Amino acid sequence: MNYRHAFHAGNHADVFKHLTLTRLIALMSRKEQPFAYLDSHAGIGLYDLKGDQATRTGEYLEGIARLWGDEDLPALTADYMQVLHKMNPDGELRYYPGSPELARRLTRSQDRVLLNEKHPEDGLLLKDNMKGDRRVAVHLGEGWHVARALLPVAEKRAVMLIDPPFEQLDEMQRCAASLKEAIGRMRQTVAAIWYPVKDQRALRRFYQDLAGTGAPKLLRVELLVHPLDTPNSLNGSGLAIANPPWGLEEELRELLPWLSKKLGQTQGGWQMDWLIAE
Repeated sequence: MNYRHAFHAGNHADVFKHLTLTRLIALMSRKEQPFAYLDSHAGIGLYDLKGDQATRTGEYLEGIARLWGDEDLPALTADYMQVLHKMNPDGELRYYPGSPELARRLTRSQDRVLLNEKHPEDGLLLKDNMKGDRRVAVHLGEGWHVARALLPVAEKRAVMLIDPPFEQLDEMQRCAASLKEAIGRMRQTVAAIWYPVKDQRALRRFYQDLAGTGAPKLLRVELLVHPLDTPNSLNGSGLAIANPPWGLEEELRELLPWLSKKLGQTQGGWQMDWLIAE
């Protein structure tokens, strides 16, 4: 349990993940019916990019800093950037929202936000950051138990983010198992798994495991900042999204070419296909 997301907050993977999450929430919000947002590995929810951990790595400089101040952003980035501007009203980029804060700010009064964080210190920080919003519940437990503990939800609709630190060798398999359990308990769950694009052999096994989860449909989306064969590097990141709402694939086809150019380092790129077609 050494992983602390503050070192990586606002990097290229965060921008891709969080921008996609804002579109998921927007598309789910088209219907008046409430939904629950579940986050299995939530982190602390709010990050200081001028703090010791973020400045030690400077990863945000190759991520959100490349979008900040750009006056010609695609319309589909509006919800994401609006949250950032509200958090940084003086125009200087300092504070960055994790997925819990994005979900808290972008969900509606009829929706619920159910967060889980295992790291004891981070869990307490998350509780403190989320206090005052009655729609938010924070659990301090094992992230892999979230599907079993919280699904199905009373709202009949759910968005679930599975975003572990990938410190352990078995976490890709556990992601697939968690997705399978979520779908088994509530088939219509919109579940998104974030994963690093590094080891191609491990990824091939992961794709096979995902294809065997029994999800009704499963979209694979990856954003690359280096060529796939670059050794010892986080070459990009991916999202495997079960039951993506109608319109998401079209939106991502519009966003990803721009995002890959904006965030590419040695070489930007993207790919999207269906691991499980409807």
